[in-house]
Amino acid sequence: MNKRGSGILLHVTSLPSSYGVGDLGPEAYRFADFLAQTKQRYWQVLPLIPTDPLYGNSPYSSISAFAGNTLLISPDLLLEEGLLSDADLEPIPSFSQTRCDFPEAIRYKAELLERACQHINDRGKGRKPFEAFCSENSSWLEDFALFVVLKERFEGKVWNQWPKEFRDRKPASLSSVKKECRDRLEKEKFCQYLFFKQWHALRAYCQEKGVYLFGDLAIYVSLDSADVWAKPGLFKLDRAKRPAFVSGVPPDYFSETGQLWGNPVYRWNVLKKNGYRWWIERLAHNLELFDAVRIDHFRGLVAYWEVSAAEKTAIHGKWVKAPVKDFLNTLNKHFPHLPIVAEDLGVITPDVKKVMDHFRLPGMKILMFAFAEDHPMHPYLPHTYQEDCLVYTGTHDNNTVRGWFEEDLSPEDKRRLFRYLGRQVPAEEIHWALIRLAMMSVARLAILPMQDVLGLGGEARMNRPSIAHGNWEWRMLPGQNTPLVSERLLEITETFGRG
Repeated sequence: MNKRGSGILLHVTSLPSSYGVGDLGPEAYRFADFLAQTKQRYWQVLPLIPTDPLYGNSPYSSISAFAGNTLLISPDLLLEEGLLSDADLEPIPSFSQTRCDFPEAIRYKAELLERACQHINDRGKGRKPFEAFCSENSSWLEDFALFVVLKERFEGKVWNQWPKEFRDRKPASLSSVKKECRDRLEKEKFCQYLFFKQWHALRAYCQEKGVYLFGDLAIYVSLDSADVWAKPGLFKLDRAKRPAFVSGVPPDYFSETGQLWGNPVYRWNVLKKNGYRWWIERLAHNLELFDAVRIDHFRGLVAYWEVSAAEKTAIHGKWVKAPVKDFLNTLNKHFPHLPIVAEDLGVITPDVKKVMDHFRLPGMKILMFAFAEDHPMHPYLPHTYQEDCLVYTGTHDNNTVRGWFEEDLSPEDKRRLFRYLGRQVPAEEIHWALIRLAMMSVARLAILPMQDVLGLGGEARMNRPSIAHGNWEWRMLPGQNTPLVSERLLEITETFGRG
């Protein structure tokens, strides 16, 4: 990430598709072509880990930090490979083109994957790559498959409510499940194999086109995950394997009670003692999928807000320091030129900035945040940037630029925005005005949400953090990135030396 460039933020689920959600099929390849044609260097996506309707289909709440989201497997590619027939695809439900239909897509694709997995044992040479995949990924795949099977057996209960012999991973009990459920476990592994096979094929295509893939890594993992079940000693749990402390952020301007996220926090002393092995494995796994990764809530690696699990709000928490320098030094030894971007939004203290500067980790600038106060040296105004940063018009947690302009800005905010732009801009052109600010800045990388490139309004917003359901559903229509959009994006990319 040492060259000036730009890229697009578009999650895979937001691609067009005939099957209810975007996937890794033909439209993903067409989008890679679009990126190459408009000279974009990066395609940024949200986490690719499994999602669950119980948690609003958020890619930041998952049963695994390593597994792939099998909902993203393309039926079209399975058809090409001979794992499905045309008859297997019928009848295709009449899915919406504009929104993800997660419940119906989950049901439909589960049936397709069931049929595809019937080929596990009758593919001859095709079985060897599958067995190699299982061997190479055994450090997480075995536990993940077991976790899924046991969660089904115990009717979806959180793992710390399972019978003790399974909660505590008694070897004899786990061995019996492996024998009883051999076929079911193999099916789960085969679905993972299919996901990663399709992802790596897409990545190879992007590399041929000169497009780098930029991933996202949540700092914490969910309590109800294979990771915490398999390695409870890495997390602050009590004897009953319940969280003793959970994560969050303290009260601030936006919330009088702070935010209580509920993820178990790490035992950093244990992680340090074993050389941060789990984190190294996690990062190595992600760097096989992506060319660079953003660590969400990076400040939690420096010091994190720890709240007793008995609390109802985040008010009565405390800051706890993590061994960040030792941790990042260890990562640097394993991953030279560590390709990490630090998500440093919100209230960031000087110690976090000091760590980022020391390890030369680029942070983020959000243009939407720059005009809420009359401050000529606001850190998100482009003329204040240093080169070693990424600028975004907005992120997946923000409104679109047009939605922000039409719904969120006060008259005074608009006055400041127009003063900075040097002219008044109508709503239908405001997205290009902010894209221009981002592209002309000195920031090494400019990342544009696809909704902003298309000039879409608030209806295309990806996530509203204060709302639990109805998020992550926006989808791009087939052909919506028209030749006119491509021409304008290419022109502005070349004009400001980001091609």
